[in-house]
Parts: sequence; C-alpha cells; structure tokens
Amino acid sequence: MDKRDYYDVLGVPRNATDAEVKRAYRRLAMKHHPDRNPDNDGADAMFKEAKEAYEILSDSRKRAAYDQFGHEGLEGMGQAGGFNPTDAFGDIFGDVFGDIFGGGRRGRSRVFRGADLRYDLSLDLEQAAFGDTVDVSLPIMRECDTCGGSGAETGSGPTTCDTCSGHGVVRMQQGFFSIQQTCPRCKGSGTVIADPCRECHGEGRTRQTRQLSVKVPPGVDTGDRIRLGSEGEAGRNGGPPGDLYVEINVQPHAIFQRDGADLYCEVPISFATAVLGGDVDVPALEGQVNLGIPAETQSGRTFRMRGKGIKPVRGGATGDLMVTVMVETPVKLSKEQQLLLKEFDDSLQSSSTSHSPREHGWLDGVRDFFDRLGSSS
Repeated sequence: MDKRDYYDVLGVPRNATDAEVKRAYRRLAMKHHPDRNPDNDGADAMFKEAKEAYEILSDSRKRAAYDQFGHEGLEGMGQAGGFNPTDAFGDIFGDVFGDIFGGGRRGRSRVFRGADLRYDLSLDLEQAAFGDTVDVSLPIMRECDTCGGSGAETGSGPTTCDTCSGHGVVRMQQGFFSIQQTCPRCKGSGTVIADPCRECHGEGRTRQTRQLSVKVPPGVDTGDRIRLGSEGEAGRNGGPPGDLYVEINVQPHAIFQRDGADLYCEVPISFATAVLGGDVDVPALEGQVNLGIPAETQSGRTFRMRGKGIKPVRGGATGDLMVTVMVETPVKLSKEQQLLLKEFDDSLQSSSTSHSPREHGWLDGVRDFFDRLGSSS
C-alpha cells in the first residue's frame, strides 16, 4: 500500500514551521493513542502513522530529502538523529500537567524558545518579478548585550534557588499524595538573580532595533512567505531564538494587473490603426515591445504575447502578457475634420457592403427583445 503524504497525515501545509508540525503531532497523538482507544483497532495504526510522519518532518535533513524526492528520498537514511517519539508525546502531558506537577524534565530547566515573528513586506511589481534585496528595520527582543543574557549584573551571576535546591520543582505532601509543582520562587529555572542587570532588569533580553537584509527571490507574489531562521525573538534561559517570517504583499501597479504568472494591460490605439492595421509599442517589464495590429481590429480584442509575463518563484514556464487594445474616439475635431468624417460615414451608409460586423447581430437581438416584450403584454 502506498504511504500517505506526511503533510496530509499531520494536516499541515508544506511550509509549516517546526512548531506547527509539533503541535499537529501532539494533537493526533492525544487523539489516537492506543491507551485512550482500547476498543478501536484503527487507532494504533493512525498513531503509528502520525509518529512516523513527525519523525521525518521534525528532522531538518530528512524533511529536506522528503520535500525534494518524496518517500523514495528517505531510503537508506536511517533513523532521524536525536528523535525520540516519546519525547514529543511526553511534551503533551508536560504542557497539560506541567504547571501542576512541575513539568518533569522540562520543569527543571525551564528553557524557552524565542517567539516567531512576522514582518509584512510591501514590494512593487518589478521587485517581485525580478527579485531584490530589501533592508528592513525590526523592533525585536534580543539577548541583552550588557549581561550576555544571564540577567545578572556584571560581576555577579545567577545563584542556586534555596527553595528548590536548584531542581526547579518542590514537593507538597497532601495526605497519601505527594504532589510536585513548579518552584514558586525561581519559576522552575532552578536559579535566582540576587543582583539583576540594570539594562534588562533581570530579563536577559532587551528590545532592540535590528537591521536585516531580506533577499527576495524572483517571481514572488502576494501571500508568499520567506523564512529567516533564528531571526526571531531571543529565547529565555539559554533557549534558541525563534524564526522570522516575511509575508509578501505586492502593491497594485499603474499599468499591469497580475494573475499568477500572467500580466494584463490595456493599450489605446487610434481609429485609423484599428481600421488599417499597424504597429504599436506595448509596455512590458523588460521594456517596450512591438505588437502588430491586424486590419479591422475591434476595440476590446486581446492579444497574447508569450513569455512576456513573470517566471514563477517555484519554477515552471514564464507567463504571458495579455494586451487588450482599446480604440480611442477622436476628440476636439476641427470643422474640416468633422466634415471629412461625415463624408466618410455617408459613404459607408450608402455602400452595399456591411462594414459593421456586430451591427446585424445586435439589431436582430433588439428586434427579438421587443417582439417578446410585445407578445407578453
């Protein structure tokens, strides 16, 4: 039987963060764990399937191979380095009961990963099409430069909490039960700061303005997201920093409208060019290109210029430029020009040849409309 896609198993998109993958696995593990479904024969299989998917997607090396080659790319790679499914499943109960029972292993260290951040980046169409490097200023919580993240004043340091003796948890006896809970003094860290840093007030982090250069790949579109690993907020108690996610928003353009890889624009042409045909210069992202207008072109006709659109960021063929020509009505005519135009129109009316390709069908439609209107009254 073919294996299901690991992203479908966990119910996450292919660009899901590590935290989103972990949360999805926790939810499924809680739902399908065999101990919670003793009478459900399918629960064990679903639990194992979720565990296998998490094992792959939580390992950066295996996830990269899977994203590129699918299940075949994982053959011969062995077990994911450092992964233990009981760790992730244990985190479920650590999250639910951690504040009551001290969080076990996690309650003693109380190391926190920094928060992921989002930055909305506005681009013009040219930047999105050709790519760019954009400098941004980001207010962010970073490790305190004064204390190096320890939270203690220079020359001092954290000391062992005398309430929990550095364990981060304390035990309380209630009848027959011995309950373990997070130490109320050190909040589970196992250490206290007697002389807090004057810069960060013992937090170990300060709000700083960080200058970053964001490399925008060619072909991005509104809604695309660029991940900058470890550029989020600093962790606490030595925890790793979070990630920064740059959300792309492409601004409206004065000439072009974008639809995926294709571009659309309108180009005005003269009445004479529409009747007799000719060449017109059409704007494109790379510069002006020439478009041949055949004779007797009607206003609103759209021409496709292949390969003049945008090359998608995820690969594939370059899009097309769709040019709609709009015949302009002459304005501010002189008396002589008006007379010439009237003579021209009279010659059309007196001709035995029909010069209006839409007129016949339009008049038939009008007559049918009034006939139906008369019959219904």
